[in-house]
Amino acid sequence: MPFVLELAIDPSTLAILALVAFIAGFIDAIAGGGGLLTIPALLTAGLPPHLVLGTNKLCATFGSGTAALTFYRRKLFDPKQWRNALLATLIGALLGAVIAHWMPAAWLNQMLPVIVFACGVYLLFGRMPEAPAEHDLPIARGRQWPQGLGLGLYDGVAGPGTGAFWTVSSLLMYPLDLVRASGVARTMNFVSNAAALAVFIAFGQVAWVLGLSMGAALMVGAFLGARTAIKGGSKFIRPVFITVVLALTARLVWQHWVA
Repeated sequence: MPFVLELAIDPSTLAILALVAFIAGFIDAIAGGGGLLTIPALLTAGLPPHLVLGTNKLCATFGSGTAALTFYRRKLFDPKQWRNALLATLIGALLGAVIAHWMPAAWLNQMLPVIVFACGVYLLFGRMPEAPAEHDLPIARGRQWPQGLGLGLYDGVAGPGTGAFWTVSSLLMYPLDLVRASGVARTMNFVSNAAALAVFIAFGQVAWVLGLSMGAALMVGAFLGARTAIKGGSKFIRPVFITVVLALTARLVWQHWVA
């Protein structure tokens, strides 16, 4: 069935979707929120909702993986310090993706605009953390479990704003500047995307040709976005982050409170 739907998509539509994916990858690598573009684009292409979610996870896995690798190569993320978070996020995302198939999330959707908007307000009015004098300061490990389980579960069930939640919560909980917090967010987002994708694949809810085409474009955008974020630092990431968060809030309000 997914393959039949993909055959009905003309080349011009596929090209537009690839362009949207490139832009989404660039934005997502900097501030998160790439799904704000890719999910509506896939819905517009005529895919049913369950295929949209699975295909979007395939795209997002390519993009977040590319961005995470870029931060890692620049030594802006140390996996040894985040083992608990990595494992907790994996477990949470697997559970969340399974739950998403039978648990109504209407109550959660009503809260999304408030939570996402709070992230934007924090960065808009809060004092931006300065880069620590020492980059190898110890990272608390115990609190990584509730953080990873909670955000992994959320990404598996819903997804919008996960990168923003990771960035802000990491800024609040650990001695990190915005660039390193972004590295944590991109890496954990990759883990939860990949875990949820495995579940969607198991349920046969991925449009492979479309997802791989958009995923390739997303990778290029994510690579450029991550390098731009690292080079620009907090002064560049902050306004982009706030803009994305406000746009995400507006869309969630429209989708779950107005429409």
